[in-house]
Amino acid sequence: MSAFGSGGTRRYLRGMAVGWDAVSAVLRRPALWPTAVVQVLRLAPTGWWRRRPFLPLPDSEYLRFRLQTQYGDSDHEPEPDDVVRWLEWSKRFGKAVG
Repeated sequence: MSAFGSGGTRRYLRGMAVGWDAVSAVLRRPALWPTAVVQVLRLAPTGWWRRRPFLPLPDSEYLRFRLQTQYGDSDHEPEPDDVVRWLEWSKRFGKAVG
């Protein structure tokens, strides 16, 4: 089921509201901006620009899975500090293998 079918829109929009807290946390750390862009594009489904909402949002099922494994609840909202920590790890890991 799509993120925008049968109640999915509300769930995605609620996640986007919390996502702004994470975006704000990342915006305060310019050194993470390039890493954030790379990760957003990696998580975006192929051809995201051809489907509404025309944003590189991760697949809703993948996002629910990641929230379940991170917090034990697929409805738990991502915490900004966790997003920043993940981006810092991604940046270090990329340098280690790149």
